[in-house]
Amino acid sequence: MPEQQNVEYKQLWRDEHLKWICGFANAQGGRIFIGINDSGSVVGIDDYKKLMEDIPNKAVSHLGLVIDVNLHKKENKHYIEIKVPISSVPIAYHGVYHYRSGSTKQELKGISLQNLLLKKIGKKWEDLPIEGVSISDLSEDTIQAFLAKAVERERIPQNVTHERLEILLRNLGLVTDSGFLTNAAVFLFGKNPTRFNATISFKIGRFGKSNHDLLFHDVVETNIFDMPDKVIEVLKAKYLIRPISYSGLERHEPLEYPEPALREAILNAIVHKDYSSTYTFLRVYDDHLHLWNPGSLPDELSIEELKVNHSSYPRNKNIATVFFKAGYIEAWGRGTNKIIDSCIEAGLPEPLIKEEQGGFSITFLKEKYTYQFIIELNLEKRQEKAMMFIKKYGSISNAQYQEIANVSKRTATRDLQEMIESRLLRKTGTTGKGTLYIFES
Repeated sequence: MPEQQNVEYKQLWRDEHLKWICGFANAQGGRIFIGINDSGSVVGIDDYKKLMEDIPNKAVSHLGLVIDVNLHKKENKHYIEIKVPISSVPIAYHGVYHYRSGSTKQELKGISLQNLLLKKIGKKWEDLPIEGVSISDLSEDTIQAFLAKAVERERIPQNVTHERLEILLRNLGLVTDSGFLTNAAVFLFGKNPTRFNATISFKIGRFGKSNHDLLFHDVVETNIFDMPDKVIEVLKAKYLIRPISYSGLERHEPLEYPEPALREAILNAIVHKDYSSTYTFLRVYDDHLHLWNPGSLPDELSIEELKVNHSSYPRNKNIATVFFKAGYIEAWGRGTNKIIDSCIEAGLPEPLIKEEQGGFSITFLKEKYTYQFIIELNLEKRQEKAMMFIKKYGSISNAQYQEIANVSKRTATRDLQEMIESRLLRKTGTTGKGTLYIFES
């Protein structure tokens, strides 16, 4: 069995493996096997009797953590299973906080450490109070817009609109027990929220062929409840084109990417953003649009699980509640499905969804075989060159492959066959000179 989120293999025990126990305890718990190699094969350990006493004792003395240590045997080889529970308090090893994420262990510092400490005491960054802020710092127009939408969607009763604003905010979880407005309150409804956190802003840029070729850009600086509409407005005005088509005499001018999918992705980026981190970035290129927000997926979800029916695990529950009551999002974890379905219905490829650079990204494609997509395939350079040739000219022959790659016919045939088997290319035409290779649709 390969290593995964909650499983780690070690051939031998070293005291530094206490860092991994620490990391599991701070995350979702897990199991560490001593005497098993990285491929999952049992190699065995000789000093298992001593380790059965040492490991639990060291976990208590160095981490203050009680763990289960079990002895197993397979093919006359002994190995140890360490079961690490989830800790309700932050655990440090020699003053350093570790965290298991995916199949790696990270040392937490700065904002990441702050978020762990908050999580362990049942708080999130959105819950923290902002001193020196009053209700007069909130936008009455934005609050009234929220109330109108929430009443229209029947997610709050009509009589709530007549209550004192402080009561409304408290019922939405936007006021602390001490009466201070929270980060979430100011971010959602503030007149000038960037005064308290500049990275609340949403950055949009138009690029040429590469990330270094910035042509122009905008920064949307508003509260996050108004932000989705403002971002869509800027995209329509400056960044996206409207291809014109006709159905009979009826003229159609949809955006080059389906607006419902864009809006859902922008909402997701705003609602699930880690607001203790950096900006949200939306990069627009000739052939794709890339949206990234700080904050990785919750431990309960994977990228593949996002594409099927799944539960919702909002990073910012109070912010999500406000957007839900306004009818902007649903509480069923269907946002990603709606994005994918909208793109496919519009005849576009399924968007690329990733965790990268400590955040979450979604890439909308005008076509599957963009320059970015081809580069990220990590093909041999000659195969990559052939893919670029097909993108430019529509097809490639074996002879053309030999010429641009400077290889023999035998090598060209083998390379092209590999790309067919990888479902990147397919053959067209007759055998011999009439055979061409084009992108697999």
